Amino acid sequence: MNSPTATPRQNATGRAGRWRRWIPWLAAAVLVGLIAAGLKPKPPPVETARVITGPLRTSVNEEGKTRIRHRYIVAAPVAGQLRRIPFKAGAELPSTGTVVAVIEPLPPALLDARTRALAEARRDTAAAQLERARAQHHFASNELKRTEKLREASTVSPQELERFQWNEVSAAREQSAAEAALRQAEAELAEFDVLSNSPRAPIELRAPVCGRVLRVFEESARVVTAGTPLLEAGDPADLEVLIEVLSRDGAAIQAGTPVELEQWGGGEPLQARARFVEPAAFTKISALGVEEQRVNVVADLLTPASKRGNLGDAFRVEARIITWQADRVTKAPNGALFRRGGQWHAYVLSGDRALLRAVTVGHTSGTETEILEGLKDGEEVILYPGDRVKEGEKVRPVKI
Repeated sequence: MNSPTATPRQNATGRAGRWRRWIPWLAAAVLVGLIAAGLKPKPPPVETARVITGPLRTSVNEEGKTRIRHRYIVAAPVAGQLRRIPFKAGAELPSTGTVVAVIEPLPPALLDARTRALAEARRDTAAAQLERARAQHHFASNELKRTEKLREASTVSPQELERFQWNEVSAAREQSAAEAALRQAEAELAEFDVLSNSPRAPIELRAPVCGRVLRVFEESARVVTAGTPLLEAGDPADLEVLIEVLSRDGAAIQAGTPVELEQWGGGEPLQARARFVEPAAFTKISALGVEEQRVNVVADLLTPASKRGNLGDAFRVEARIITWQADRVTKAPNGALFRRGGQWHAYVLSGDRALLRAVTVGHTSGTETEILEGLKDGEEVILYPGDRVKEGEKVRPVKI
């Protein structure tokens, strides 16, 4: 007996039942696929930069300070009463010979009766000693003449003659010393008399240079001794720069090396040129407490004084000493280069993969390095690859 024919409704219900049985399997397959996709390693994101051709230069960057090339200190030539100096630091000295200070010499101590009596006594004593010395010399000369006549007659020995000769020479020297003592005593007495009776004119000290007053050591009126510094003068337009560099850098700096001065207070860098490197280095303790051997590089300013603003003596500057430069070199960022096995390498981006490339480098500026071999202009290199980038693997460039 044949079964009744299924209705369309029953067929649809059967198909729906079969699909419901496959839903768990389909969900499991999707879940497995999602897990596999999540566990699959993704290309690491990398920063890239292009190898370009352009100018490059190497430099030694250190702090420096300006100083006036020629400085002059005006000092008191004699002891005296200094009049008040009318100048302040920065005052202009319009010409060489400008009066900057006046000193009134101190008068000598007046000779009182006791001082004059002592001076006259010294003179009389020196005169008496001279008379005594002359008498001794006369007596010794006569004794020598008599002894010489006796020697001609062979009455005295040669030793006796030599003794009288020595007495005569000694008496002559004592007479010369007595004459000098008398002249000294008379000169002192005469000088005191002249100084006590004639006033001394004030002494004017004049500027040795046309420029400005740098410092005033003694501004107020007071008594000063000979050699006391009064003020310092110089020409602020005649500046040079003193730059302290490490001794190993100073050994490579030659006279005529161009220098750029930044952070001096103006917009554009000032141009200078190294004149010489001092021959002696010195030890200096760095901010980290490390002993360093440093040497001074002296550079001449080339920028005209009209473009330096108020730049003056002992101003701080940031000096960039250019040791090498070229207009067209192939260069790459320093962050793209690393050493492996004693050789410099870089990762080059080819499509979406990183290819390891050995390179030969030249000069470096601190941010860019000259590429002699291994890279070409326009190629993209990976910056700071580290251990996350492997040879031939896919990478994902990102923009910075």
